[in-house]
Amino acid sequence: MDFLRSKRKSANKAKERLKLVLIHDRTDLPPGVMEDLRDELIEVISRHIQVDREHVRIQVNQDGRDQHLVAEIPLKPASKGRGR
Repeated sequence: MDFLRSKRKSANKAKERLKLVLIHDRTDLPPGVMEDLRDELIEVISRHIQVDREHVRIQVNQDGRDQHLVAEIPLKPASKGRGR
């Protein structure tokens, strides 16, 4: 069972890397910029709230001549002991 779970994780990571490559091709960004951006966004947001890092999605959408950076960053449920 662990083998199947591990294989799915590897497949998901490969899929995410492929998406990043495609995004790079569409936006003419230097290699690795989208992945660095993803990591930095997660780092900054994680300072304030818990993020489900495994399911973060960053993409660039094209709308005619406009490009939009879209970040889908799922949050983990807040722990009850946190008061602000």
